[in-house]
Amino acid sequence: MKTEDIENTLQGKGIKPTPNRILVMRELLNSSRPVSLADLEISLKTMDKASIFRVIELFAEKEIIHVLEDGSRSLKYELCHGKTHHSINDQHVHFYCEKCGNVFCFESIAVPHVEVPESFHVKSINFMLKGICPKCNNK
Repeated sequence: MKTEDIENTLQGKGIKPTPNRILVMRELLNSSRPVSLADLEISLKTMDKASIFRVIELFAEKEIIHVLEDGSRSLKYELCHGKTHHSINDQHVHFYCEKCGNVFCFESIAVPHVEVPESFHVKSINFMLKGICPKCNNK
């Protein structure tokens, strides 16, 4: 995605496209799996951890990303692919490998619908399968 497209996406969500925000957005776009703050810190050597965290917090607040809890005590982040607003329907199933610690996206498997009482409003679902990935299973 071109810088201009990233700027337009951010502006569409009400976020000023600063250089740091563009860098984080580009890294999330280029990632094939959900990433942790530590992953972003390694790949974005020009930014310090606090700056990356502030951008991530803003992106979560503005519903540009989904925040995942994978059981490793490290949050993972991935872009929300909803065109207009953040919803449960944008989310998919994830798999956490207990051996290598990687999180895999099962984008073709939607999060199952769960009926909740009428007075509750669900903002996110964390549907994480845990086990051993094929690569680790073959070792």
